[in-house]
Parts: sequence; structure tokens; C-alpha cells
Amino acid sequence: MSAPATERPLALALGGLLALAAAMGIGRFALTPVLPFMSEAIPLSASQGGLIASANFLGYLAGALGAAALPPSRLAMGFLAALAASAATSAAMAIDGGLAWLALVRFAGGIASAGVLVFSSTLVLERLARAGRGGLASLHFSGVGIGIALSALTVGWLAGEGAGWQGLWLACGIVSALLCTGAAILVRPSGTRAGAGAASAAANPVASPVASTVPRRAGLSPALVRLAIAYALFGIGYVVTATFLTSILRASERLAPFEAPAWAAVGLSAAISVWLWSRVSARIGGARAFALACALEAVGVAASVTFTGMAGLGLAAVLLGGTFMGITSLGLIEARRLSGGDPRKVLALMTACFGLGQMVGPTLAGLIADATGSFYWPSMAAAALLVAAALLVGLFAEREDG
Repeated sequence: MSAPATERPLALALGGLLALAAAMGIGRFALTPVLPFMSEAIPLSASQGGLIASANFLGYLAGALGAAALPPSRLAMGFLAALAASAATSAAMAIDGGLAWLALVRFAGGIASAGVLVFSSTLVLERLARAGRGGLASLHFSGVGIGIALSALTVGWLAGEGAGWQGLWLACGIVSALLCTGAAILVRPSGTRAGAGAASAAANPVASPVASTVPRRAGLSPALVRLAIAYALFGIGYVVTATFLTSILRASERLAPFEAPAWAAVGLSAAISVWLWSRVSARIGGARAFALACALEAVGVAASVTFTGMAGLGLAAVLLGGTFMGITSLGLIEARRLSGGDPRKVLALMTACFGLGQMVGPTLAGLIADATGSFYWPSMAAAALLVAAALLVGLFAEREDG
């Protein structure tokens, strides 16, 4: 008989890593490296590519809210079903069924990604805490960045061998299926109850067990309203570059060969960002850390279209990957700190704001890019929104006690 999951916390955290690598790193973000090939071959305009991306984010929002409401007795079954659906929808993107089909598949993939995030985080985090290994949560959430890097390596290698966009999606589906199989083996069912932990995972691509220990404040305070608005602005600001970075590089003859390495750099930076920003937050406070991360991301977003050399490319990739997961985690922790009593309403508010920003960003950026002929103005607008988010939170940051 195998040992309980709480007796093998490292294996449990690795299982969570594999689940998030499949469903988030590939299922949610593989569109970015594949999109330039789709745009050229189908073809797709920038606005159509943005619409497909927005459909995924709409599905993610719906899936996150729905998964958080699933009865605890169905948690393990929901986890396995979401894993299977995530791999299947990645592979199904290889079917050329037109714009409506691609958007529908991405919508379904968004639901599956959110389900895997909620269910795996609920199964993993509390059991790690019970085993006294809560620090392994960072390993679990690093799966998002690892999956992004895997998608970059897969797409870059097969594209170099002459594979078309359909072959790239099929390969991503196969890699996802292998990762999901490993996750299903390592993450076993338990008596973990779905509750606020599931809701917090639903609210964001990343979450932190630290959030469950922070004090509460009563009411929907001005600080919380500013944070929610900043979170929506962040949703728009990060997703423009996260969706179109490789498309931006494709437009430059000199930088086009570095599409895959740049996306891999985003993933590797993202893999360590949650650990990094949790330590920054401990030193300067959650609000200031959130503002600093938004400001740094604004630099990266602007760099993606203002610097045409390798230095600008590296800066954009590292700053995007090194901040977007950290910001989502910091936003969650700060929202819980500012909430009063049961934090679920606040988490729902943050979910809605973040989800709305993600849905608006790609479509709006695509429309502007079609009208202007480049992603310069959409990216600069996104950078401006990130600066606004930093100011909304940073200028009013209160000093942390102790």
C-alpha cells in the first residue's frame, strides 16, 4: 500500500507542478508561441488572434468561479476530468475549423485550465501544510513557468524541423497529456475540503498559503477598491505582451529567430518569481511590492516595442516572466489582508476584475494593431496602464505593522 500523500510532500508538490505545467503553462499560454504560425498560415489578423485569446480568458473566468463551487466530494474526480480536458483541448487546436471553432476550443481550454488550477491547488496546498512542508507551495506554482518554457522548447524545435501550426498544437497536446498523466499519479485524492483555499486559487493564476494567515479589516475600504481597479489594469497590461510577444518579434527580421528562446526566458523567469516576490513583500510590504512589480513589468512591456536589439528583447522577456505571476500572488495576499471576515466576496471581486482585464486586453490590442499596423501603441498603452496600477496602490501604501 502506498504511503499517504502527506508522507511524500515532495512528490505531491511535483505532481502539482506537472499539473500546472500542463494546464497553465501549455494549456493557457502555448497560444503565444504558436500564434505567429497560425496568423501566417490560416491567416488570422491581429484582432482575430486577440479574439481567440480572449475566448480562453473568458473560459478561465467561468471555470474558476464554477470550480470553486464544486462539492468537496467531487474534488478528485473534477481534478482528473480537468486534466483530461486540458490535454484534449490543446490537441484539438490542431483542427482547422475556422475562427469560431478555434475560439470555442480555447474557451473550453480556459475552463479546463482553471479547473486544474483550483483542484490541484486545493489537493496540494493544505496537505503540504499538514505535513509541515508549506514552503513547497512555490515548487507547485513554479509549474506555470516550467510549462511555458516547455511550450517554447516544443514549438521552437518542431518549427525548426518544418512543422506547421497544426503539428505544433498536436505536439503541445501530447506533451500536455504526458504531464497530466504524471500529475494524476502523484496527486492522489484525500479528505481535503474545498473552501477559501479553492476560491483563492480560482482568483488568480497563482496563490499563496501565506494569505490564509494575514489579519482582516472590515468593509470595502478605499484601499481595496483601488487595489481591485489596479488589478483590472494589470490584467489588461500584462496580457497584451503575454499574448503577442512572439508576434511582435516575428515582425522584426533580426529578432524573429529568437521567438522560442524569448518565450522560454519568460517561462524560466516566471518559475522563480513567486518565491522571489514573496521575499520582496516580506521586506517592503505587500502594497509596495505590488506597485514595484507593476512598474517593472511596465518597463518590460515598453521594452518589447521600443528597443529593437537583443538587450530589449531580454529585458522584456525577463521582466514579463519575472513579474506577472508575482503580481497575481501579491494582489491576492493584499486583498485578503484588506478584506473583512469571510474573504470569498473579495476574492470574487478580484476574480472579476482580473478576468475582465484579461478578456479586454487581447481583443483591444489586436484591433489597435490592425488599425496602426504594429503592436507599438497597444504595448505602450498597456505599459501606461501598468504604471497607473502601480501608482494607484503604491502612492497610498500604508506602512506594515512590525
